Amino acid sequence: MTTTTEREAALRQQPQDAPNSRRWQILAIAGIAQFLAILDLFAVTVAFPTLQATFGTSTSAVSWTLNAYTIVMAALLVPAGRLADDTGRKRGFLIGIALFGLASIACGFAPTLGTLIAARVVQAAAAALLVPTGLGLVLPSFPRREHATVMGIWTAIAAAGAASGPVLGGLLLQAGWRWIFFLNVPFTLVAFILGMVVLPDIKLHAERRLDLLGALLILGATAGFTTVFVQASTWGYTGPATLGCLAAAVVLTGWFAWHVQHHPDPVVSPVVLRHKLFRTATFGVFCYYLAFAAMILEATLFLTEHWHYSVLEASLGVAPMPISCLVLSPFSGRFIAWVGARASAALGGASLAVGCAWWVVSSGFTDSYALVILPGSVLAGASTALLQPPLFGSAALLPADQISLGSGTLMMARQTASALGVAILMAILGEGTQRTLGEFRAGWIYMVVVGIAAMFAGLAYRPETMAEPL
Repeated sequence: MTTTTEREAALRQQPQDAPNSRRWQILAIAGIAQFLAILDLFAVTVAFPTLQATFGTSTSAVSWTLNAYTIVMAALLVPAGRLADDTGRKRGFLIGIALFGLASIACGFAPTLGTLIAARVVQAAAAALLVPTGLGLVLPSFPRREHATVMGIWTAIAAAGAASGPVLGGLLLQAGWRWIFFLNVPFTLVAFILGMVVLPDIKLHAERRLDLLGALLILGATAGFTTVFVQASTWGYTGPATLGCLAAAVVLTGWFAWHVQHHPDPVVSPVVLRHKLFRTATFGVFCYYLAFAAMILEATLFLTEHWHYSVLEASLGVAPMPISCLVLSPFSGRFIAWVGARASAALGGASLAVGCAWWVVSSGFTDSYALVILPGSVLAGASTALLQPPLFGSAALLPADQISLGSGTLMMARQTASALGVAILMAILGEGTQRTLGEFRAGWIYMVVVGIAAMFAGLAYRPETMAEPL
């Protein structure tokens, strides 16, 4: 009987430079899913006032249309990645894209807020299956020499989804909030039909069964931590609900750590946990998104509250972030080949820090959008194009049968960091709607600090000199 170790050794010996003739089509199909999954995380935020008026409820109740999506997606990414590795990535992707489309229809027709939140939970579960499965299909289809270019494009798609979410959400609100969800339907239909024909059937572990207890432990721990992040300001930072949820998450994390060491084939392989470069990349992604998600929110709040832009004007005001990322990301592969993955990742963290520092300094001298917001937004978009391709590409350093799992781990770091970053920002800014320039500056200073932390993580990431076994 073949052992897990023998399987992994065999998979590491598989050729890495035999490209799939349909690799660019595979990337396009997976990219559609990636864009929609990230877009729907951010687009709904601009609809909060409209949803509140439609359903006649409070802002805190409406916020669960975002919180439920964030928590469920973050909690399911790792188990979904492992499930896809074990049962077939193509099948997992097709199930995910079909479920995402159906859930989007349910969101669009939701008659009550409760129905909308329930549909968002299903939508998030589908997104959790789509994102790691998509990357698990894409990377093996390309030779290693093209991975940097691929991750540049993948990063541009993700960044475009994140930063254009408020933009598209604001535009679609002009036709009605339901169109934020109906927009997904034709794209999911096209991705499903093309996916049936184009996607390769990658199934590496036909004989393995999912470590159900391990999946439940990581699901509970991630959901617990993410819930604390998104609800602490509502429950109170020292309230019993917050502390109880945090304690449960810590206990489940400890149990999971023990479980991994004693289970013969845990949901997260020790190969992933022991890989130093992958851990470094995951930490860098975590630090980066502590700033990035908060930065988009604060830029929108600054424009609407301090400069009194309309929601639509503010949505367009942050558009230079995705635009600059989209312009620069296709060149990421060439840039990484020139300066190296380490330098590119470090420059990405530094660019984010410099962009936020620019806002701290310039906001006190002028109210000119071109002189204040625009330069920082361009630097933020450039930071994404520089940092994310090398760090998200670390999933390809893992054994072939762990790529979807590794991708899910990186995406989970992104989701939990986004939730924590927003929670920290709201603690800094407070709950009012008449925030001072000093409060906005404090938020940007926080982003400078975590941007510098991401820079140092980039400096520690050295795949070019990798000597450890995969």
